[in-house]
Order: sequence, then C-alpha cells, then structure tokens
Amino acid sequence: MATPLNPDRLVAALREEGVRVVERPGWRTHNRNGKGPWGPVHGVIIHHTVTTGTDASISICENGYSELPGPLCHGVIDKDGTVYLIGNGRANHAGRGDGGVLRAVIAEEALPDPDSNDTDGNTHFYGFECINLGDGDDVWPAAQLDAIERASVAICRAHEWGAGSVIGHKEWTDTKIDPEGFSMDGMRRRIGERLKGKPSGPVSGGGSTGGSSGGSSSYSPPPFPAGLAPDKSNPSAKGLQEALKKTGWLDPSIPSSDNYGPATQKAVAGFNAKHGLYTTGQPYDPAIGRRGWDLLHKLAYGN
Repeated sequence: MATPLNPDRLVAALREEGVRVVERPGWRTHNRNGKGPWGPVHGVIIHHTVTTGTDASISICENGYSELPGPLCHGVIDKDGTVYLIGNGRANHAGRGDGGVLRAVIAEEALPDPDSNDTDGNTHFYGFECINLGDGDDVWPAAQLDAIERASVAICRAHEWGAGSVIGHKEWTDTKIDPEGFSMDGMRRRIGERLKGKPSGPVSGGGSTGGSSGGSSSYSPPPFPAGLAPDKSNPSAKGLQEALKKTGWLDPSIPSSDNYGPATQKAVAGFNAKHGLYTTGQPYDPAIGRRGWDLLHKLAYGN
C-alpha cells in the first residue's frame, strides 16, 4: 500500500529530479477528496490535453467544466518542459478503467488490453496532462518529453516503483486515445534507464504562482548575435531555429538554414506573444530581441 505524497514531498521529489516546477495558487488544497478516496496510490497516468496555449490549458485543468469539475490532473506539463502543479489529492483525470490493468501495474507486469471499466482510477493514480492537440501531428518537443520522463521518475523514486508503474490513459481504458504522438513503451524504457542512475539535482528557477513561465536556470545563453533579423541571412538563424524546435515552436521537420524566413518568423511571433516580448510594440512581432533570445535558449537548454 502506497500513501500519496504530501505537497512538500511531491515538490521536493520533482525538483530533485531536475523538473522545473511552478506551484499554482491554491494547488495544495485543490482536490475532489469529498467525492471519493485518494489512495492507496499505485502509479502515474500520462494524458494529452487536446488544447493549445499554456494559460488556457492550465485554466481548463484547474477549473474543469460543468460535467467534470477540476482539478483534472495533478500537474500540467507545458511544451517547454515546465510542470505546473494544480492539484493535490483526488483529481478527475483517470475515470474508470480496467482492474486487470491496475493489478498489472501493481505487479509491474505486462499490461493487458483494457476491456472493462470496473475500477476507479482517480483513487489510485497520479495524473499529468501534457499540452498537445493529440491529433498525431502536434509536435512533442524534446523538452516536454524530458519533463514527462523526469516527473514520472520523481514519483517512482519517491514510492520505490519501477517504470511499469507509468501508463498512458489509453492503456487504462479502451475509451481513450491519449497520449497520441509518442510511444508509452518507449517512454517506459527512458524512465527505466533514468531510474538506474541518481537524481540529477534541483534546477534553479521556477516559482510559486503564474501561468507562463519565466524559465530561469544556471544555463548561460550564447551572446545575442548582431544582425539577426527577419528576412535577413545570418548563420545564427540556425541556432535560433534549433532552440525554437526544442521548445516546440518550430516543426522539427523544417530544415535549419541561415535564412530568417516566414516559418521562423511565425514561430518567433508566437513565442513573443506568449511571453509578452514585443520588440516593435506590435502584437505580431517576428523579431527576436535580446530578452527573447536569452529566455528561449534557457527554456531550450537550461536543464
């Protein structure tokens, strides 16, 4: 029997594993404990949100909707790898699933195909909602997959579980398809490899509140390159594009080049809009400034 982690232990475990954590207001007492038991806990379920945008996704997961009140998970994992803690206790994320799957998770054995919904998963699983449309085309940035791995490992270490304790929502019930776009078997292999080592140590930065993350760390970005501007050719455009790909703003299939062209401009404009960075004062700003350059590189490489 595993007793759920209290808020302090959960935060400490995540940060010790190198997760960038933001504690949302009221998360420590935000739960559905009055509607059913919370614990014993036996595993972690990974979901996708079917949403875009950090603030909107957090709001939905915190508040839920009329048919399903929040919290809808314990943490939201952003595309840049930040984990926003929004609930502690019972959360409306897993719903009913297959008791045979739960028994396999407890034993850390091969998962059966779910074919019944006879067990309350909200009692027994931590849940992380990952920002992704779940259409098979939306990109899973390396930073986000790394955060899924680290957050899962943090909970597994704290409970002395193995990688078999982490499953996808679609492995819990045949009524769901999430997460779509990466392999849970592959993720469990990553988790298993990380569990063989020691925690990577805490990351500086993060905060107690907030929607969009400032994402600071001890990482020092490369110097801001002179002459880097939209519609200009500059060797540093490749570095900009690689950082945009790592944070999910630019499709990895787009070849890197010296050209600061339309795709790069669109990605930079989206990044600037999210973080309130407008070097020209316009709402659509395709130019990367010094502040944006530093923040983008910290989010991409700061861990």
